[in-house]
Formats: sequence, C-alpha cells, structure tokens
Amino acid sequence: MKKVYEHFGLETGTQDFIGHAMALYLDDDYIDKPAREAINRIVLYTQSMARYGKSPYIYPLYGLGELPQAFARLSAIYGGTYMLDKKVDEIVLGADGKFVGVRSGDETVKAKQVIGDPSYFKTEGEGKVRVLEGQKVVRAICLLKHPIPETGDADSVQIIIPQNQVKRRNDIYVAMVSSTHNVCAKDIYVAIVSTIVETDRPEQEIQAGLALLGPIHEKFISVTQLYEPTSSGTDDNIFITRSYDATSHFETVVKDVHDVWKRATGKDLVLQKRELEAAQ
Repeated sequence: MKKVYEHFGLETGTQDFIGHAMALYLDDDYIDKPAREAINRIVLYTQSMARYGKSPYIYPLYGLGELPQAFARLSAIYGGTYMLDKKVDEIVLGADGKFVGVRSGDETVKAKQVIGDPSYFKTEGEGKVRVLEGQKVVRAICLLKHPIPETGDADSVQIIIPQNQVKRRNDIYVAMVSSTHNVCAKDIYVAIVSTIVETDRPEQEIQAGLALLGPIHEKFISVTQLYEPTSSGTDDNIFITRSYDATSHFETVVKDVHDVWKRATGKDLVLQKRELEAAQ
C-alpha cells in the first residue's frame, strides 16, 4: 500500500484519513502489506456512501439494544429459547473438563457448546484460566444540548482522530447520536469519546476528542479492562469472545463474530438470506 500512496503523491495526513477513517485500520501495519485488502475496504466505504447518501454507516433505531432483541426474535422463529434477566451462577463441566451446561439457581440448561463474553469466565474453573487481561479502554459518555460544531448540524456523527495526528499509538473515536435515532429526548445529543489507555491519565488522553464537542452538559467517564480468551475453545466447547474495544464502528466486533463462528463450527461464516426467506 505504501507504493500506492507514493504513486499518487499523497501526504501523510491524507494517508491517515484514508487508512483510519475510510479503511478503518487500527494501526499503520497495513501500509507495508499488499494493497488489495486496503483498496477493497476503501471501495466498500465509497460504495456505501453512494448507496446511503450522507453516511456510509447504518445505525439501529432505538439504539444498539435492538440488536439482541432482533436476535431473540429470529432465534424464536427457528426454535430457540431466549432467557431474560437470568443470572449465570456456574459454567458446569463434565468429568472430562468439557462443557455440560449453565446453572442458574437450581436450574441447569444443558447444551453441546457455550458462547459467551469474557465477563462469565473471569474466575478460574477446574484450575484453568480462560481469559487474560489485555489493554484498557477509557470512554466518556457526554450529553450535549447541540450538535457537534462544524459538522453541518448533523444528527449523527462518527469522527476518527488518527493516532499520528495526536502523537499516540491508538486512534481516538467520537460517535454521536440523537433523537433522530430514538435514543434520547429532542434537542439532546449523546456523544461517546473513546480510546485505548496508554498512560496513567486516561481522561487526558481523550481531550482531543472532547474538545470537538463544544460545551458539554453532562459527562460520565469510565475505564474498562479488556479481556481475551486464552484458547480457541475447541478442546472444551467453551467459546469466548473478546471484550469490546475502543472503536465506534464495530469492525473489530464483526471480525470477532467471524472468528468465534469459525472456532465453534469449523466453517467460515457466510451471511446471506436463507432459501426459505428468499422464496417468501
């Protein structure tokens, strides 16, 4: 990809924008790799812009909570059971150390496999450490009474500040939604600023993002520990995802979904309409 940039004479700032804001790379390692993947990402971005108009992204009305609800409805159609507000007391293992079921109170739900996020596996089970601590994420959830300045009064925004422009090792992400998405009251805007923690002053690390927001009505800061699985899960049928990182575009989440599907089924995930649905 480096030769492509050189061929078109693109300066560093433009390279940062293309690589991080359009191709959504987390670092600059892609520059020294073949250009095909980066070009495909850029084409996807431009095609999405052409299709949806002012933004290449789509966002669910009523917020991200609609995604698990959609999963629950689809799961029910295909015979699945969705259990709300059930505490997980124990991951039950067999004598061979493989997954047997999940216990909640006096009830145990049995299955061949379990897929879960790291929060369920922080304690050692059967002497095995299933997740390890990784990096930390600092997030600021900010309530605004105005759109983000200099965005054309947009009702939703994603801003990625490339690491090189703020002399960091990680990008800073800014995402904003509003009443247009039915997630807050009219004339209120919700902005989230996040990045990977690099120092012992995490709030200071997101100042470049906070400075873009203008006057902040209310601000909530949190620092979250990230976890990742220690194994693929194929030996005990326990498949653990990675913690949500600092990104606001969910590319890493999609990658993680593909990864855990491949680990659990041994096959690549192919997303397409089922023949029955297509016929209808």
